[in-house]
Amino acid sequence: MFSQLFYILCKNLMKIMVYLGKMRIFARYYVRKIHMKQTFIAGPCVIESAELLDTVAAKLVEINEKLGTDIIFKASFDKANRTSVHSFRGPGIDHGLLMLSDVKAKYGLRVLTDIHEAWQAEPAGQVCDVLQIPAFLCRQTDLLLAAAKTGKTVNIKKAQFLSGHDMKYPVEKALDGGAKEVWLTERGNMMGYNNLVVDFRNIPDMLEITDNVIMDCTHSVQRPGGADGKTGGDRRFVPQMAMAAKAFGATGFFFEVHPNPDQGLSDAANMLELDALFDLVKKLVKSE
Repeated sequence: MFSQLFYILCKNLMKIMVYLGKMRIFARYYVRKIHMKQTFIAGPCVIESAELLDTVAAKLVEINEKLGTDIIFKASFDKANRTSVHSFRGPGIDHGLLMLSDVKAKYGLRVLTDIHEAWQAEPAGQVCDVLQIPAFLCRQTDLLLAAAKTGKTVNIKKAQFLSGHDMKYPVEKALDGGAKEVWLTERGNMMGYNNLVVDFRNIPDMLEITDNVIMDCTHSVQRPGGADGKTGGDRRFVPQMAMAAKAFGATGFFFEVHPNPDQGLSDAANMLELDALFDLVKKLVKSE
């Protein structure tokens, strides 16, 4: 009799603990909704030219003015992880940071770029408001500590081989290194060869770790290395990725955009058409 009562008590206590855990996650989410806007990040995959940066930046300013958003401009100065050694990588750190600094000064946008080596954190941090850690490098302790040391926001992309819960360790490293604010970004998990699948449960799982969890809506439709020496993908599914992530509680959205994606020099198959960005952001804002 006693053992049966004890079993029932333990079972009910477990249900209560699970319920309270879920309530805590959703409470944090709704408190953030009240006090903060959604985070939007958008820009070309890589810096191709000053003209491209100007075209995209001008569009982001236009969207911000119409929708009251604060879209962060993103672009990479060096794509160090291209599939082929012959692929375009970008202008390099010195020229690239000058170009990002110019965007920031001319358009008043906050700027994000990714870093691949620890020494890049300091110069990038002098220009950019957010430093992004690539997914495959999210466990690199020295890289995380260097980014944290700059005092800038650190956005860590979840590796394609990790769960949402696993991301507590990269966040701990960044916080121990002195980061004031750490974001996490979902970008899918490997599903066999040359394919990704998104487990949207990772979003609420990562909301247990940090208040800002962003959905990378364009890299998540990639087919890594699956296009004869370059990464393929299917941009048709970008809006669905965004809306599904929204339903799972995502607090931010990341889009790589280009005025003519098929002519893009990196991630061409995944980038969203620049002219399609306004309607998608508007839909996300209206559903808030």
